[in-house]
Parts: sequence; structure tokens; C-alpha cells
Amino acid sequence: MKPFLFTLLIILGSINCYCQKLSENESIQSSPLPIVIDNKIYGYMIQVSGGSFQMGSNDYDNEQPPHTVSVNTFYIGETEVTQELWKDVMGDNPSYFKKGDNYPVENVFWNDCQTFIKKLNEKTGKKFRLPTEAEWEYAARGGKSGGTKYSGSDNIDDVSVYTKNSYDLGSSNSAYGTHHVKSKKPNSLGIYDMSGNVWEWCNDWYASDYYKNSPSNNPQGPSSGYGRVLRGGSWINPADYCRVANRGYDAPVIRSGNCGLRLALVP
Repeated sequence: MKPFLFTLLIILGSINCYCQKLSENESIQSSPLPIVIDNKIYGYMIQVSGGSFQMGSNDYDNEQPPHTVSVNTFYIGETEVTQELWKDVMGDNPSYFKKGDNYPVENVFWNDCQTFIKKLNEKTGKKFRLPTEAEWEYAARGGKSGGTKYSGSDNIDDVSVYTKNSYDLGSSNSAYGTHHVKSKKPNSLGIYDMSGNVWEWCNDWYASDYYKNSPSNNPQGPSSGYGRVLRGGSWINPADYCRVANRGYDAPVIRSGNCGLRLALVP
């Protein structure tokens, strides 16, 4: 056999083998996308491959009924937005717990987040936004890889900053309040702190009965409501609030030392 033909066959065989591996392993992710301002990296966005999942649960009325939802591919923040990124975009730090740059920003209401995202987009030339509630839950569950009770584990202590290891320790303890991002294990997609630390604002208006009429493809939430969706629970909440299916909400003009945000981006 001629050397050229032999080499070509090897290349074609390698391509075929690679394609087979891709089809067998749908969890393969692209490289994380850095958040860059003036040549400085402020963390990364993780690609979440689109797919379908069972959203909701039978635990509480506002989580019912469990229903099949499909979302397109998107990016979501590896961590919650940090105080460092917020300060360098907004010029201030509204956080109640000013423990350091790598702690999540909090004490921000939904409208604050929109101002921050607008300025961030001007600085980066990208189109960051808040995740939809469906995107948030899909990412928290690990995308196509399945799901656990909390984001990354059925054992909350592995993955969450919540009342037991924060609030219950008392305000004189250094662990009281928020913890630095990545202080716990990530979920199967490499995303941190989707259970606990701070509640995370989503883009959707909240309605307790929305799941009864939610579209199955890329739901965006109701057209109006009495609050914006919050997800994930926080350092002040018990384990039940940190479940991936748990739904919270608040008025978009309310600030709290346990509410922050996580970015999303469409590729």
C-alpha cells in the first residue's frame, strides 16, 4: 500500500473513532469561556449543551407538576458573580459581607443586576444576561448527565453553604454569612454553589402555578408577576431550600444580604 493512502486511511479511521466517542459521550463540553475586561480574567462561563429534562418536583405545590422541558445550548457562570467583578464594573460594592474579592456579591436587587449586566456588556462587547429559570435548573441538575437532590450531590454538605455550616454558627464565627466561591465541590458540569451561598436572581417573573401552563421549549416565565424568580437557597436557609427544584421569589426592588446573581450567555 502506498504511504499516502495508508496515512489517509489512518486519518479517516481516527475521525470516525472520534465521532463515535462524541455520540457515545454527550457530556463532552467545550472549553470554558473567560469573562475578560481590559485583558483581566474575572472567572469563566461553562457551556451547557442543550437538551431535555424533568423540571420541578412533587415536593411543593409551586414545583408541580414535574414536566419535560427542553432548552437550547447556553453558557452559565462557573460561579456566582464575585464582588471583584461587580466592583470593577459598577465602581462600588453593595455587599453586606465584604470579606474579599472572591466572595459572591450580594445585597443586590433584580434591577441592580440589569444595570450591572448592561455595563458589563458595554465593557466586553458580549450579551450577558440572567439565566431563565429553566436554564438555571437544567444547569443545576447537571444538564444531560442527570440530576441529584442538590446541585452536584445528594449530600448537601458536599456542595452547599447553608444554615448548618454558616448561619447556625452565629455572627461571631468567621464562617457566618457567605463563603468564598468554589469553597464546596462543583456539580457534574463543573459549576459551583448552585445550592446555597446566595440566592440567584433569574430573568423570569414568578407565578406559583406557572408549571401548569409552561411551554415545553425554552420557557421564559409568565409575561408579568409579583416578583422575580430566585433560585438555589443561601447561607441562611435550611437544606430544603437548597434543592435544585426549590423555587423562590422576591420583588425586583428588594435588597438582601443573601441574594446575588449568576450570569448566562447564548453562544
